[in-house]
Amino acid sequence: MKNLVARLNGICDEQPYVTAWYVKNLLTGEQADRGGHMAFPSGSTRKVSIMMTILRAVNQGRLDLNEPILYEERLREGVVSGTFKFLTPGFTISLRDALVQMIIISDNVCTRMVMERTSLDELNEFCRAIGMNDTVHRTSIPRPDMPADHRLEEVTVISASDQGLLYDLILRGCTDAAAAAKLGCTSDQCAFAIEVLSWQKLRTKIASLLPADTRIAHKGGTGKRGRMDGGIVFRYGKPLFIVTGYTDQVPLEMPDGMPGYVSAFNTLGRLARACWDDIGNPEASGK
Repeated sequence: MKNLVARLNGICDEQPYVTAWYVKNLLTGEQADRGGHMAFPSGSTRKVSIMMTILRAVNQGRLDLNEPILYEERLREGVVSGTFKFLTPGFTISLRDALVQMIIISDNVCTRMVMERTSLDELNEFCRAIGMNDTVHRTSIPRPDMPADHRLEEVTVISASDQGLLYDLILRGCTDAAAAAKLGCTSDQCAFAIEVLSWQKLRTKIASLLPADTRIAHKGGTGKRGRMDGGIVFRYGKPLFIVTGYTDQVPLEMPDGMPGYVSAFNTLGRLARACWDDIGNPEASGK
């Protein structure tokens, strides 16, 4: 992966902000990272481990995906992301549908519904159990007034390698009962998780420079300090690579006058595109 690592690091070196990444070539099993175990604000990438913790509880018989949840007025208080906050409370959805909305449009009304059926302690225990040792869940819903210069200790943190490990286990769990068991889930539940992640509607980061019809099972995030994304990229119906990327200390405005988040989006997109070109077409990449 020498050529790819050099290209990915070159993309990051161009930026005035902190960037970390993790990549796994699913054709060869090779892995690489830059700052792979550095703690970053997780943004909504944390929601993948939330989903898997819930599925584990379903597998244990403690929760039911068909459970109806009433959308109450209190659930939209302080919520910034998603669409449910604009809807009139009073209707019910299932826990399954709340999970889906939490992932595919990052809806935080639905995240609150989901979080009321687990706990921060349970989330952190799940992460420790599968080896996500850099990850610490600290909040149910992020504070809407969080300043851009907040401390890491005020938010949920994660690392690029931790998130890559999680995607790897979910993917392997689809066909490997032992990998699924490590997650506390069944292979069918892992396949369901991949399906939900592939329904992602927010495709402005790692998906942005890939062919429009590329299947990607992923979850991105927005933080006051940066942007982040990660997932499994497929080609010809088969998993090609896992990539996760995190940015931090992104300025509000870049030297050229463009918003910092636009640069972060582009950086994450370029990282994924470099992987696509190198792993998907090694001859063209110079291997």
